[in-house]
Amino acid sequence: MFEPLTLPFSPPDGLLSALVLFFALVIGHAFADFPLQGDFLSRGKNRNAPPPPLADGKTTPANLWIYLMSAHCLIHAGFVWLISGYAILALAEFILHWLIDAAKCEGRTSFAQDQWLHVATKLVYVGLLWAGLIHA
Repeated sequence: MFEPLTLPFSPPDGLLSALVLFFALVIGHAFADFPLQGDFLSRGKNRNAPPPPLADGKTTPANLWIYLMSAHCLIHAGFVWLISGYAILALAEFILHWLIDAAKCEGRTSFAQDQWLHVATKLVYVGLLWAGLIHA
């Protein structure tokens, strides 16, 4: 009845395939934002929080938060690229995830708003693909 799922997904050609792609992107987001983020990235990406201690006891590098925020957003971009097959969406994810998380770290959004904004970006990606506005 259903064909096995393979990565990357084909662009959606109907509602069911759009929903499947959206679901896969949200699953990727859940992996990247929770088990793959960890406490070190979660705390360290916030420029307003004290930097996390380094395992070797050395002094924390200046502006460590920029590297940690970027690493976190690259993980998200990687999931979007692997799932969708589109580098342009991965780039969009990197930039948008950076901006959304920075807003949360600055206290402009709540945790729930942050998560809904991330889910909304996935919905936009699927909509752009389904409308045929993004091509290989």
